[in-house]
Amino acid sequence: MIEIPPVRKILVLWLAAQLSWFVALSQYWQQEVNFTIDVTLHDKDNSLDAFEKIEYINHSPDTLKFIWFHLWPNAYKNDKTAFTDQTLLNGDTRFYFSDKEQRGYINRLDFKINNITCAIEDHPRYIDIIKVMLPEPLPPGQKITLSTPFHEQLPYNFSRSGHDGESYQVTQWFPKPAVYEF
Repeated sequence: MIEIPPVRKILVLWLAAQLSWFVALSQYWQQEVNFTIDVTLHDKDNSLDAFEKIEYINHSPDTLKFIWFHLWPNAYKNDKTAFTDQTLLNGDTRFYFSDKEQRGYINRLDFKINNITCAIEDHPRYIDIIKVMLPEPLPPGQKITLSTPFHEQLPYNFSRSGHDGESYQVTQWFPKPAVYEF
């Protein structure tokens, strides 16, 4: 049996770790998404009307047939959302007992690619996530441009997004693809 001195063992382990890190890094990929959004704030009724163009570049090794989208404003739609559950767990009941007029949502979505309407499927559990079905599969290395109009009713500012009178804190307000990466 060959005896390897302890210093060499450490060096061999270190080199193996560096090599595995390099291999993992060289295989890492991340989707690329670029947005162009035209938006109008209606301060009389605390709403937004917008048109969004999304350039989506598929850097994955997978051919995509659909893209999951976040519709964060729907977290404020009713008292049966993950946001509601989170606030109740934190002991905050303001949103749970809020009036319908204080709630928010996003609607009037009409996703299209090359003027072809994309079918949409609701997530089975979360009202703030949808699946946008692509009219044609998106191969690795290719890109598409999706577009959609949308309307958002801004909620009262319960957390990070909304309005309080004429003060607006608007975050996570537009449809955006969910993270899909290595």
